[in-house]
Amino acid sequence: MSDLIHLLPDSVANQIAAGEVIQRPASVVKELVENAIDAGARTIHILLTDAGRTCIQVIDDGCGMSETDARMAFERHATSKISKANDLFALSTFGFRGEALPSIAAVSQVELHTKTEQSELGTLLTIEGSKVLRQEPEMCATGSNFLIKNLFYNVPARRKFLKSDQTELSNALTEVERIALVHPEIVFRVLHNGSEVMNLPAATLRQRIIHVFDKKLNDVLLSLEVETSIVNISGFVGTPESARKKGAHQFFFVNGRYMRHPYFNKAIQEAFSQLIPEGEQVPYFIYFNVDPSRIDVNIHPTKTEIKFEDEHAIWQILIATIREVLGRTHATPSIDFDTTDKPDIPVISSGAFIQQPKIDYDPKYNPFKSRTNEGQRRSSIDWEQFYQSREGQNLDKGFGADNAGMLDIGFTSPTPEAPIFDSSTPAENESLKCYQHNGRYIVTAVGSGLMIIEQDRAHTRILYDQYMRQLETQKGVSQGMLFPEILQVSPSEAVQLDSLTDDFASLGFELSNLGGGSFSLQGIPAGIEGLDPCLLVRAMLSSAMEKNAGVKSSTHHQMALTMARRAAIVIGQELSDAEMNKITTDLLACAVPNYTPDGKKIICIIDDKDIDKMFS
Repeated sequence: MSDLIHLLPDSVANQIAAGEVIQRPASVVKELVENAIDAGARTIHILLTDAGRTCIQVIDDGCGMSETDARMAFERHATSKISKANDLFALSTFGFRGEALPSIAAVSQVELHTKTEQSELGTLLTIEGSKVLRQEPEMCATGSNFLIKNLFYNVPARRKFLKSDQTELSNALTEVERIALVHPEIVFRVLHNGSEVMNLPAATLRQRIIHVFDKKLNDVLLSLEVETSIVNISGFVGTPESARKKGAHQFFFVNGRYMRHPYFNKAIQEAFSQLIPEGEQVPYFIYFNVDPSRIDVNIHPTKTEIKFEDEHAIWQILIATIREVLGRTHATPSIDFDTTDKPDIPVISSGAFIQQPKIDYDPKYNPFKSRTNEGQRRSSIDWEQFYQSREGQNLDKGFGADNAGMLDIGFTSPTPEAPIFDSSTPAENESLKCYQHNGRYIVTAVGSGLMIIEQDRAHTRILYDQYMRQLETQKGVSQGMLFPEILQVSPSEAVQLDSLTDDFASLGFELSNLGGGSFSLQGIPAGIEGLDPCLLVRAMLSSAMEKNAGVKSSTHHQMALTMARRAAIVIGQELSDAEMNKITTDLLACAVPNYTPDGKKIICIIDDKDIDKMFS
C-alpha cells in the first residue's frame, strides 16, 4: 500500500489559514490597519469600494518596508514582532502570528507599494492567489500602500455568503472605531465609493469618543483612574441616568487591544445594581493596563478573547473603582450632613421661658349636626322596594354593574356553544366583560371557563402585528414634530441607519441624513407619546445591527418587536373597561394570539371543571 500522508501546497495551507483569519472585508481592514499602527503610522487612509468586496486600500505613513521585508511579509509565519516563544508573554504590538498577510494574499489580488525613509526607491509587489507575479523598484511615498482587489475571487463559496454592502461596510467601520478608540493621537479617514464616511482628527481620548459617537456622551461620562500593583484602570463610565436597554456603547481594552469580556461586564452591572433598572446598561470605555506576562492573547486568531491570570482580583478592583467614582460624583444615595441652604433651626438657651401651646376648640361643636355636612350624609335605602325590583330576576347570572351594593367583577355567564377564540368580527366580542387583576392581568369569561390575559404581552403582540403590516405595505402614519430633533450616531451605525430609512418611514419616522453621522428626526408615529423618539430609534437600530440584519424579514422583525415593546402598556397600568375590551378583541383577532413574537405566553385558560373541583 502506498503512502497516503503528504504535505499540503503553501497555497492550499494559506487558504485554510485564511478561513480563520480573513472572514470578511472587515477582517482585512482590521489586519492592515493594525499593521500600520505597529509600523508607527500617524495618519491612516482607508478607501473601500463596494464595502470592500471589490477593493480595499489602506495607506499609511509608517516606517515602510525594504524590498526583502516586503517579499518576506507574505510568507507564512514571517513576522518582525516576535523571535522566540517567550516573546508571546511580553507582547506590545497588535500582530505577532505572521498569518494575516499570507492569508489575505491567498484569497485576493494584492498590490503593495512601500518605501522606508532611508531608501530612495520603494518596492512594487503584485501577488495573486499566493503567487508572486511581479516585484520591481518604483518611486513612491514613505510608508505602505496596500491594495486588496476582488476578495475571495478564488473561493466563490465564501464570497457568496458575504452580507449586503451596508452590513459589510458597517462591520468594517466598527473595526476602525475599535482601533481609533485606542489611538486618539492617530488621524483616521475612511472613504466608501468616493464618499467620506469617517474623518477623525488627532485628539484627546475623551474628544475621540465624542467624535466617534454622540456629542451628548460628554455630559454623562465619568472619569476612571486607579493604579494598583495588579492592574491600572482608566477610561470613562456613564452615569446611572445614561442607562438604556439597547444600544449602549460598551468597550473594554487591554494593553491597547480591544477585547470582549462578559465576566468584567458583569462586574460593571454589579457596581450599578440598585441604581439602574434591571436589564438596562450604561455606556463605558474602560482601559486595562497589565503586565503582558499575566495575560494570554494567543487564544483565537481574532485576538479578542483574552485570559487574565488575576481575573477575580481585577473584578474586585473594577467594582470598587466604579463605586468610588459614583459615590464621589453623588451618583449613589448617601447620608448628607451638609447644612448649606437648609432651614435655620433656632437654638434655645437654658434660661428662656417656653410657653406651652394652646389649642382652641368649641366643646358644643357636633360635626354630624352641622349644615355643611348634611349634603354628604349617605342617603337611606328603601330595602323593601329594592328587593321587590329584583323579583323575577335570575340572580345566578353573575354580578353586573347594575347590582347595587354587590361586588362588580365584570364576569358574564359563559356561553357553552361559543368558541374560545371567536375572532370573526370585533362586534361579536363587544359583550365581553373584563376585570383587571393586580394591574397586570385581564380576566374574562369564555366558553370553557375563565381566560386570563397578560396585558403588556397582549399589547406587544397587537402592536407587533400592526408594525409588521406597515413595514410590509410601506404605509405608516407620521405626525410632524414642532421642533425636529438631531440624532447623532457613530459612522458604523450611520451606514445601517441610512439603509433603513425607508423601513423607519414605514413605521412613521421621518429621518433625514445630514451627513457626518447626524440625522434629523422630523416626524414620529402616532401613539408613542411619552417616549423619547431618539432613544427609540437607537434601540431599534441596535436590535437590527445585533442580528447582522442581512435578511429584510429579520430586520423588520427586530424593528417591529423593539418598537412594540417600547410602545406597549406597562405592568401596573390601570385600564378602563373599553380599553380592556379592545385589547381582548384585538388580541383574539391576531393570527397568533397565544404567544408574543419572542415566544412568551399571553393567554391562560382555567377550565370550568378545574374551577368546580376547587369547590367540590
